[in-house]
Amino acid sequence: MIPLFLRSALAAALVFLATPLLAADAAGEKPKLAARTQGLNTDLALTTLDEKAAFERSQAAIGKPVGDFVLLDREGRPVQLARYRGKPLLVNFIYTACFQVCPTTTRNLQKAVEDTVSVLGADRFNIVSIGFNQPFDSPPALKNFAVQYGIHLANWEFLSPSAAILDDLTRNFGFSYVATAAGFDHLNQITMVDAEGKIFRQVYGEKFTAADLAEPLKAMIAGAPIPPQTSTLKEIMERVRILCSVYDPVTGRYRTNYATYFMIAGFLTFTGFTIFLCVNFWKNRRRHPAPPA
Repeated sequence: MIPLFLRSALAAALVFLATPLLAADAAGEKPKLAARTQGLNTDLALTTLDEKAAFERSQAAIGKPVGDFVLLDREGRPVQLARYRGKPLLVNFIYTACFQVCPTTTRNLQKAVEDTVSVLGADRFNIVSIGFNQPFDSPPALKNFAVQYGIHLANWEFLSPSAAILDDLTRNFGFSYVATAAGFDHLNQITMVDAEGKIFRQVYGEKFTAADLAEPLKAMIAGAPIPPQTSTLKEIMERVRILCSVYDPVTGRYRTNYATYFMIAGFLTFTGFTIFLCVNFWKNRRRHPAPPA
């Protein structure tokens, strides 16, 4: 049994080391925020999406809890979004009639997710793609879309909302879209939901790398409570392994960063020494109380 103070120190170390990941992830090339449909003449952009307002709505959703919406999976079975709590969740919105942006985004997301699974494990997070073009994005349409683009990951589901909840659902996630003569203008957005069901982060663009997803996922995993019936020591060591994996942009893969192990050891040593001094100080005060004035 691990003492409570040691478990707390280990958890604090994980969160402390995960924090820089968020700042580092913000740098890089500016992503393409919105998908804009085109007419037959590619010089004619058919759009009315207010990109600035859409971005502000998207950012305003961060920190809000995801509602307990019920959608249908590819087989037409009801699925509560609440069932995904306990693990980080990635959510994106697509429409199956899209012939350019949504397939491109899906392929790029698939590649990034596959690379992310290699470091985090498929059992650490889930992905949900939601069809927003109702009633056309039905369960069979989403099933065909997944088959067409080769999405077979066990932790990736495609869900169809009813038209009655669509506005509330998209508003909850901060997702904006506008119908045009050529299809839809919409945000290129992946919403990251933490294990407690709160929106943690919005990621934008058509292209993703494993680092775009894994770095904030690592932070969410490090900060999540340890599930019951799980070996505390084993879980903490697994989280340390995940945090000590760093993305190599040259190879496009993750490798172990042993310097992080030394940072954790140093943090725990400092924390343990501080606790030791505090305990000794308290004991000495008990043995030698100050004389009355």
